[in-house]
Amino acid sequence: QVQLVESGGGLVQAGGSLRLSCVVSGRTLSRLALGWFRQAPGKEREFVARISRSGSSTYYADSVKGRLTISKDNAKNTVYLQMNSLKPEDTAVYFCAARWSDVNSWNFWGQGTQVTVSS
Repeated sequence: QVQLVESGGGLVQAGGSLRLSCVVSGRTLSRLALGWFRQAPGKEREFVARISRSGSSTYYADSVKGRLTISKDNAKNTVYLQMNSLKPEDTAVYFCAARWSDVNSWNFWGQGTQVTVSS
């Protein structure tokens, strides 16, 4: 069973930065495609970024392109989301997700970490 545990959320002023981490256990990262999603109050969960199993390919939601960067460290079994130039509309609970292939449904989810951006 794959387990994901996020950390790194918090309160930051607009324009600031945060780095989220997600430690993955149960499988090595090279066997998993990984992603980040977020859910703001009263809204549906939305896609933020993903990285392929090989790590060679990344993809971002238009709303975060140029500001957020997904990366992974296979040796640490950790996936990161570097968040720069944060905006109040980035306020949400951020979730890490994993799946067995670079396509299809996301199989595993973390419990989420809160990010709050003040104006």
